[in-house]
Formats: sequence, C-alpha cells, structure tokens
Amino acid sequence: MIKLAVIGTNWITDQFIEGALKTGLYELTAVYSRRLESAKSFAEKYGNVQLFDDLAILGGSVDVDAVYIASPNSFHAPQAIELMKAGKHVICEKPVASNYTQAQAMYRAAKENNVVLFEAFITPHLPNFSVLKNALKEIGALRKATISYCQYSSRYQKYLNGENPNTFNPEFSNGSVMDIGFYCVGTAIELFGEPESIQAKAHMLNSGVDGCGSVILGYPGFDVVIGHSKISDSYIPSEFQGEDAALMVDMISICNSVTKKIRGGDSTDISVPQDDNRMRYEAAEAARQISENKMVSQQSERSLIVAKVLTEIRRQTGVVFPADDSVSAAG
Repeated sequence: MIKLAVIGTNWITDQFIEGALKTGLYELTAVYSRRLESAKSFAEKYGNVQLFDDLAILGGSVDVDAVYIASPNSFHAPQAIELMKAGKHVICEKPVASNYTQAQAMYRAAKENNVVLFEAFITPHLPNFSVLKNALKEIGALRKATISYCQYSSRYQKYLNGENPNTFNPEFSNGSVMDIGFYCVGTAIELFGEPESIQAKAHMLNSGVDGCGSVILGYPGFDVVIGHSKISDSYIPSEFQGEDAALMVDMISICNSVTKKIRGGDSTDISVPQDDNRMRYEAAEAARQISENKMVSQQSERSLIVAKVLTEIRRQTGVVFPADDSVSAAG
C-alpha cells in the first residue's frame, strides 16, 4: 500500500484521490497546503490524515511514500525537486514543469535520488486511447490529424471583470496552451513522437498569456493541426484522417468515444467502457512504477518532448513566464 500525500486543495486533487483509492493501491496519509487552515478544511472529508504547511517537514515524514502535486504550474518544479531530494516519489500534474529546462532538472533529480517522477497526464492511460492507438494501424497512411480542445473557462469572466485569476496569470505559468492545449500537444507526441517542425500562433490576453491558439506540428507525410482555447467552446471531435478511413474522438482529454468511418462506408463506434473516474487509470500506472521503483523511459521521454515543444510554442507566440528566469527552480 502506497502512503500518499497530496499538494493542492482543489477539485482535481479530490478526483485524483478518489481514483487512487479506487485502485486499492494507495492510502491517503497527508495533505499539504501553504495555509494549514486550507489543508484542514480540505482533509476533513478524508478522516484522520496528517496536515502540513512546511514542505521540508512533509519531505521528512516516514508516513509518506509518494506525493501527488496539483499546485499551480509554477510550483511544480521546485516542489517536486525538493521532495525527490528527500526521497519521495512524485506524481506531478501536467504540465510537469513551466519549461523544458525545469523538466530536464526534474528528471535528473529523479534519477539522482532513485525515485519515480510520474507526469499525471491522464489521456495515454485510458482504455479508449489504446483503442485509438490500435485503430490508427487500420486506416491506411495517415494524412492529417486535427486535435481540438476548446473550453470556455469558468474563470474567464473574473478576468474580464478585472480580476487576476491563476488561470490567466503568467506568474503561475498558466494560459491556454499550458492548460487545455497540453492535452492536444501531449496526445500528438504520445502517438507520433517529436515533430519535425512547429508553427504556432496565439491570441494574447493583456495579462501576458494566451487565451487561445493554433499549432501545426509537421511529421513525415502528414501534419497535426491543433486548436486550443480557454475563451471559447468547441463541439467538434478530434479527427485522424487516413487514406482508407478516419477516426473521430469525442473529448480528446478523456476519450469519451472513438468512432471509425471507412472511406465511402459506414461509421462504427469502436469504443470500450471506461471508469467514470478517468484518473483511476493513471493512478494505477503510477502505483505500478512506484512499487517497482522504475520509471518507463518512453513516458519520461514523452514528458520531456512535450515540455520542449510547449517551450517552443511559447517562444513563437511571445508567452513569457517569470519561471523562465528562475535558476533555483531548475535545480
């Protein structure tokens, strides 16, 4: 049984805890927040767990094997590196870091301290993602992929009202491509590897982050066209076009369904059932790696490539984070 601590007291932490406990491989032993009162309020529903507001003390606790980090993006690298140096395994929400340099430093820290660093990117671990991956072999030569994830943020009105929510604040290494766009970029790289070329454009908000944007990733014989937005909604599926057939995926982040349409023929739903809590699958995979104390090299490499590509996308679109100049966060 893995003794789990969590950092972050929001809905995604609740969802991960629920998914992790469903696997039967974890027990929740601790909650950390910068404000102890927040940790106490969050932890009430989970019974008797330890509360922390000091990361060093958390790192020294014998009642913690692994820490799930769901703090704002800018805290991921410094918190993860400190905890890994203390000998803790880390399950870090996507994106694993603010930039490529930090991501490299994090994986170095994992190796140097003989612990697992697992990026909590839900999509590759879903049953329907495996369906998609296998079906790509059956549609002929791939010629174009369109991966779209656009969802109007519940915090956008606060931004329009003159407030400064984390979602649109560069101080927290946020914005559209680092949040919702990650699923699109991460999916492309999980399926097809590092692209040969990257072309990116974005609509910039006055806060200094992107509200929405487009990316073209070039691969031999085909392009992946990405559309991402936190200031508008989209209702179309992602699509993978082969010479013989096409595949449509509803909600690329959680792969609600996969449909196959033969050229000139019928459409078939090829989906399989998935748990209502999609985070269960990534929690189970993280537990396997932690129990074996061995990271999957392909997953680590994918995380590094995604960080590299996201950093290049931001360079092209002019999104700059304070974390980009942080030497200490890079180890």
